[in-house]
Amino acid sequence: MSAVIHLQALGLTEYEARAYTALLALGRAVPARVARQAGIPRPKIYETLERLEGRGLAAKVGQNPLEYAPLSAREYLSRSRRSFDDRLAALDRDLSRLTPDPAPEAVYHLHGEAAIRSLAEDMVLNARRCVFMAGDQTLTDRLERLTPRGVELCRAELAGLPLIAARGQRAFLLARDNEAAMVGHFIPEGESGEAHGVHTHNPVIVHLIEGHIRLAELQKQKG
Repeated sequence: MSAVIHLQALGLTEYEARAYTALLALGRAVPARVARQAGIPRPKIYETLERLEGRGLAAKVGQNPLEYAPLSAREYLSRSRRSFDDRLAALDRDLSRLTPDPAPEAVYHLHGEAAIRSLAEDMVLNARRCVFMAGDQTLTDRLERLTPRGVELCRAELAGLPLIAARGQRAFLLARDNEAAMVGHFIPEGESGEAHGVHTHNPVIVHLIEGHIRLAELQKQKG
């Protein structure tokens, strides 16, 4: 069950996550019934429900017989979100003390298709104003779906333009908010070699990639 997996990612144990989702399905129930619903050994259910109570996810609603009911999942999610945001803010402060922001002219190398795709997704999800993308259709299809609402999207194909990757490789270009860019070269399946690329905040390269994509879009419109 995906809810159990997501709850574990938020810090619950497997038994806690299973017991909580069982309570949500049952509404209120005696521990033995929760154990059956959740697939938890009966000797473990009492301590599991007590831990859920301590987390603010369950409450006793009767003593004879002893019953438990789930507390609001929405409240738990709100608490978890605030806690996560606080941790991210603290991490950001700590990391900023350790390392300065990268120089705008720096160019970072990417190795492997997974690294390229992961960074591309992060760039698009963080976009605030505009996204430019061109090249590999499978990746651009996915990134278009991930583009936040309200962000201007310029998407094009690279056909008819000078090659920017070695012959036989698939090129991919991405720029975000006029401040970050990436170039990726994908290796066709069955060919030797590793996908590679670069990532930069260098404004000259960012504007160059944006211009290349706009030119590709104009070429398509003329065609």
